[in-house]
Amino acid sequence: MDELLDIMQRLRDPQSGCPWDQKQTLESIFPFTLEEVYEVGDAIDRDDTQDLRKELGDLLFQIVFYAQIAKEKGDFEFADVVNAICEKMIRRHPHVFSDVVYANEAEQKAAWHRIKAEERAETPSQAAANDDFFADIPKTLTSLQQSQKILKKASTVGFDWNDWRPIIDKIQEELDEIIEAVENKESQQRIEEEVGDLFIASTNLARHLNVDAENATRKAGNKFAKRFNRMQELTQALYPDVEEHTLEHMDHAWEAVKEEERS
Repeated sequence: MDELLDIMQRLRDPQSGCPWDQKQTLESIFPFTLEEVYEVGDAIDRDDTQDLRKELGDLLFQIVFYAQIAKEKGDFEFADVVNAICEKMIRRHPHVFSDVVYANEAEQKAAWHRIKAEERAETPSQAAANDDFFADIPKTLTSLQQSQKILKKASTVGFDWNDWRPIIDKIQEELDEIIEAVENKESQQRIEEEVGDLFIASTNLARHLNVDAENATRKAGNKFAKRFNRMQELTQALYPDVEEHTLEHMDHAWEAVKEEERS
C-alpha cells in the first residue's frame, strides 16, 4: 500500500510527474472511476477471478488518486479515508465490536438506520437537507440504483407491499396505462412518464425478490448482445444465399441460439 501511495505521489509531482496525471482533478477522474466500477462488475459476471484481481487494483488506484488530490489541497489524505471507514464500520456494528445484543434481524436493521440518522444529523451538509427523506441517496447513482434505494428507504417506514405478488398486478396496471397513452395518441411526455412508472414497478419487484436491478439489467444486456452476435452467425449459416435477411429469418436463428443454450 505504501508503494502504491508513493507511485501516486510521484505521478502527481509538479516537476517530474506525468503530465496527464498532474492535470487531473476530482471532477475529471470521476468518469474513469465509474468505468472501473463497471469493469469490476463485468469481471464478476464472467467469473474471471484473475481479471477481477486486476480490475480491483484499478479501482483501488482511483481511490488513491482522489486521496492524493485531496492531500495536495490540504483537505485529507489516504490514511484519513481508511480511518473513517474503520470507525464507521465499528460504529455501525456494535453487536460485533462491543457487547450490544439484538433480539433479531429486524431489531438490528432498525438500529442500523438509527445510527445512520445520527451520523447525518452530525454532518452539516446532511443536517441542512433533513427535510428531504431521501437526501442521503447519492444523485450520481444510475437511475436503477437510485430508484431501488429510494424504494428500499420508503419501505423502512412501512410504505411497501407485504409480498411480491401484488407488484405483478401493479406492473400489469402500468403496462395497460402505457398502451392507453399510446392508443390515445397522448403526448410523448405522458408516454415517457408511464414507461418510467413501469420501470419503477419492475425495480420494486426486483427488490422484493432480492435481485439487484442494476446487475440484472447489465447481465440481461450482456446476454442479449451475446445471443445477437450468435444469431447473426447462424442467420448467415442457415440462409447463405439470401442477400437480405428478413425478421423471420433472424427469429428462426434466434430460437436456434436459445436452443443451443439449453442443450
